[in-house]
Amino acid sequence: MKVTVLSDNTSKAGLLTEHGLCLYIETQRHRILFDFGASDLFIQNAEKLGIDLGLVDIAFLSHGHYDHGGGLMAFLERNGIANVYMHEAVFEPHYNGRNEYIGLDPTLDGHPRYVKVQGDIKIDEELSFVCMNRLKRPFHADGQKVKLGPYMQNERYEHEMYLLIHEGYKDHLISGCAHKGIINLVHAFRFQTFFGGLHLMKLDPLWDEEILDDTVKAVRNSCADYYTCHCTGNEQFLYLKDEIGEKMHQISCGETIEIQ
Repeated sequence: MKVTVLSDNTSKAGLLTEHGLCLYIETQRHRILFDFGASDLFIQNAEKLGIDLGLVDIAFLSHGHYDHGGGLMAFLERNGIANVYMHEAVFEPHYNGRNEYIGLDPTLDGHPRYVKVQGDIKIDEELSFVCMNRLKRPFHADGQKVKLGPYMQNERYEHEMYLLIHEGYKDHLISGCAHKGIINLVHAFRFQTFFGGLHLMKLDPLWDEEILDDTVKAVRNSCADYYTCHCTGNEQFLYLKDEIGEKMHQISCGETIEIQ
């Protein structure tokens, strides 16, 4: 399996950056696009890297926030074959702690190549798109909310899903932001490799040391390799790296990771 970062907050390769996430994944059976960044920036980066997005045969939207689905229509215009899997609730209105809209553009809804699901779905022997509804411990929504009808409710991230890739004897977990917490993901799934954001960037390594230490314990006990980016946070990554060591990796735009 090969994973190339097409959209992220940082780049060591001189590519364009934004607050967003887009991963291009090549497996034995598929060419996959996971998330679409905040804009069409991922298309420009793909061109610079020589990646033909027209050959992507399947795509996934992890959750309904603009920084993961902003480039959705740009992808559909560039690619004429891939279905895009997503939870049926991704187009609900989502807001941050300052009551600013952070959801998807509602005019993007309704495309014939969307595959909206209510829960776990096995696509083939290699791919599964899954939820995580049984939580071992509560998570913090950082004031984020979802509007259901006329009412604003605390975000429960029911629209968030994860991609499981099975190759040989290994399982790889791909996540957008892990809003429900990496501790819950570790307890819910068995995987050897993790790619995506850990949603730790708002934690202070001094004041939130207990939460970070619990995260360290869960990650260390999982015995998996972690390739983190986007919403993990640099200080928070360094905290985990210092405690966990060589199994923690920080990736950015333009980098390609090959998993044997």
